[in-house]
Amino acid sequence: MTDSAAFATHGADYQPTAKDIRMVIAASSAGTVFEWYDFFIYGTLAAIIGKAFFPSDNATLEVLLVWAGFAVGFGFRPLGAVLFGFLGDRLGRKYTFLVTVTLMGIATAGVGMIPSAASIGIAAPIIVIGLRILQGLALGGEYGGAAIYVAEHSPPGKRGFYTSFIQASVVGGFVLSLIVVLGCKALMSDAVWESWGWRVPFLLSLILLAISLWMRLKLSESPVFQAMKAQGELAKNPLKESFTYPGNPRRLFIALFGIAAGLTVIWYTAMFSGLSFLKGPMKLDDTAAEVIVGIAAAVGMGFFLWAGHLSDRIGRKKPIVWGYAATLVLLFPLFWLMGSVGNPALTAAAEKAPVTVTGSQCSFDPFAQKQTTACGKTLGELTKLGVPYNIVTTASSFDSVKVMIGNREVAGEDPAILKPALEAMGYNFEKQVPGALGIAAILVALLGLCALSGFTYGPVAALLSEMFPPHVRYSSLSIPYHLGTGYFGGFLPLIASFIVAKTGDAYSGLWYTWGVVLVAFLVTAFMLKDPVEGQWDKAPKG
Repeated sequence: MTDSAAFATHGADYQPTAKDIRMVIAASSAGTVFEWYDFFIYGTLAAIIGKAFFPSDNATLEVLLVWAGFAVGFGFRPLGAVLFGFLGDRLGRKYTFLVTVTLMGIATAGVGMIPSAASIGIAAPIIVIGLRILQGLALGGEYGGAAIYVAEHSPPGKRGFYTSFIQASVVGGFVLSLIVVLGCKALMSDAVWESWGWRVPFLLSLILLAISLWMRLKLSESPVFQAMKAQGELAKNPLKESFTYPGNPRRLFIALFGIAAGLTVIWYTAMFSGLSFLKGPMKLDDTAAEVIVGIAAAVGMGFFLWAGHLSDRIGRKKPIVWGYAATLVLLFPLFWLMGSVGNPALTAAAEKAPVTVTGSQCSFDPFAQKQTTACGKTLGELTKLGVPYNIVTTASSFDSVKVMIGNREVAGEDPAILKPALEAMGYNFEKQVPGALGIAAILVALLGLCALSGFTYGPVAALLSEMFPPHVRYSSLSIPYHLGTGYFGGFLPLIASFIVAKTGDAYSGLWYTWGVVLVAFLVTAFMLKDPVEGQWDKAPKG
């Protein structure tokens, strides 16, 4: 049965008015904003979470542990997709995403209540990881429920635009996390913020949970689901039927490698990698970087809506393929633009006085608490400072290291002397606020990244809803989507940070994004066909 057929069958009981549609979009989008706020607040406060729950003598390891915790939440999203996809196809769309938003709100507030590692030791990071797992499970059911709920209320010809609000709401959650963090920091002294004030954004999720539940309880069940239930067309085993329904294995493959994997690495590179790049290697003032990225993300939500609307006119495939192709061409240049204007003095110093490290046993282990070789300690210090370097490995059996900063030689056995030596050669490690032209150029670059994300993400809720048959739609949409976003996207900050730490090149982590997008482009361009209106009218249930 198709969506249009379900509407016709169930029309005697429920016909959505324009007001109903607005309420559906508002409640679904608000819940999605709040739920993604809960998930993103962890990434927004990554630096302070590292100090509180994952302290280490190795600053790079501290960052990697935080992003590992971030990735754990994503790693459990597919399991949440299986669990809540089953419930969504069997019990209904509405009640399933009521459960997911409740679970997310409680888990997020819990992070704000955990004592620091200094107080309870190893128990602190263990509890954090446990709550991240609950967040991942909840998010695995949220997106599919909200996207399908809006899609099944939307008339043909409007699905792309209406469901694009769900896509934009994901960005809205990130923007809200930045607004709340900036607001809290503005109302507190630095000492209060560092001590306990950072917990407030987590605890505020309880208020957002109450608002979300109030709005979503006003909604009725999806008319498509009600029609299937009335006719006895519900799947007995949605998970099994998702993989056995005729043609579904191919659709699942395309949804995973062509859609979910590609769109998610672009989105996380644009927002999280962009923010980390500005606050880390570019040494921008934290608040300035958060404001700039927040403004770009807020304005960039318009690209998601535009792409969704455009997909109603020209099909879902074209905007996505165009976005992938443009990403392959523009990804590195947009980051190079930010690098050239974010901190011009630091960039100029790196060009004028490049760093070359020469030594034996010259490798850096980002996951080690302490580096065991002189060269490893030197590379660790350079990585912490965000200074790019080249390595020349010698065959000597002695554990020695020499550092050249431009034409100046520095003994590298004591990493503490590196920072003063670099500063003497023009490197400035103080946090900077760019001038007006610099801020404008960064905004242009970030908006370019938002446009790439919007075109590859905006039409996706409508596309995935139309790709799969209604009786297994929740499961069929959620499983590949959360496998792609959970593993390809969720592990991006960790993988990219590891690549940067190993190479000393702040741009090298972008190759991970570029490679995933290339695969997604090829799969989408050659395998995806735009869904045909009415394709499920006479299709067998399977």
